[in-house]
Amino acid sequence: MQKRQLGNSGLEVSALGLGCMGMSSAYGPAADKQAMIALIRKAVELGVNFFDTAEAYGPFVNEVLLGEAVAPIRDQVVIATKFGFDIDPDTGGRTGGLNSRPEHIKAVAEASLRRLGTDVIDLLYQHRVDPDVPIEDVAGAVKELIQAGKVKHFGLSEAAAGTIRRAHAVQPVTAVQSEYSIWTRDPEPEVLPALEELGIGFVPFSPLGAGFLTGKIDANTTFDATDFRNISPRFTPEAREANQALVDWLGEVAAQKQATPAQIALAWLLAQKPWIVPIPGTTKLHRLEENIGAANVELTPDDLRQIESFASKIQVQGARLPEAVLKMTGR
Repeated sequence: MQKRQLGNSGLEVSALGLGCMGMSSAYGPAADKQAMIALIRKAVELGVNFFDTAEAYGPFVNEVLLGEAVAPIRDQVVIATKFGFDIDPDTGGRTGGLNSRPEHIKAVAEASLRRLGTDVIDLLYQHRVDPDVPIEDVAGAVKELIQAGKVKHFGLSEAAAGTIRRAHAVQPVTAVQSEYSIWTRDPEPEVLPALEELGIGFVPFSPLGAGFLTGKIDANTTFDATDFRNISPRFTPEAREANQALVDWLGEVAAQKQATPAQIALAWLLAQKPWIVPIPGTTKLHRLEENIGAANVELTPDDLRQIESFASKIQVQGARLPEAVLKMTGR
């Protein structure tokens, strides 16, 4: 697979990464651990070297899973993980919402290193901006971890442009991770221009719209009781029915390009900027292979104009996340 650099940092990763969250949480019961270890190793064989996890996924078990999967090939992969929540280390329950106090960041980094079974975290993100801790203090804490050789690169997730600039002035930010796809365009007005100016890479999560852009979900689809899509405004049956037009059209483009709707959605992201690296997640080998195939789908300038023209006419129904979660983003 082709490689991309995350901004000016020198961190080179595969053009598509693999988001590991759904292997352990958010989309229903955790998948079989050994099957997921095999899937991660297969991804490496197929050219993926960029893997995304977080202490909050599970919590904790996703880092353990990824660490075990890549242990024999640690030098071939780039591991990204995250801090930023108060999570009880004994029960895994969130005890106090956000927490990016410097001493907490350092404690979480040490715990993540143990769970991942590694001596260095390649990319450490702040999972959500903590309004109670100046971003300069957060960047300073990660800078100390980098100076200590425990972290290589600093990242932010769902941060606003002004916050990114302030953090970058203390410790250069390698990558920003936020939701971005053909149906979630929030980063375009302010965040993406700031990243381009500062030389920071961008890592879109949910690049397939939590599965909706694959064309395999419709108004009649039901989700497991523990699946977060049950509480997502964009996944009510009414919203799904209203948003189906976008997926239908992606299917038409896909047919013309001898591809799938998912591949068109990913190829569209890859075509936006050379420093954008999407991290689609999956628990299925055939989906992994399908997603990786998107890197070989070439969208011409005319294709991109047609997609943009159609997408601009679609009013996507439903907020991308529940209101309580949205309040923690874009700070």
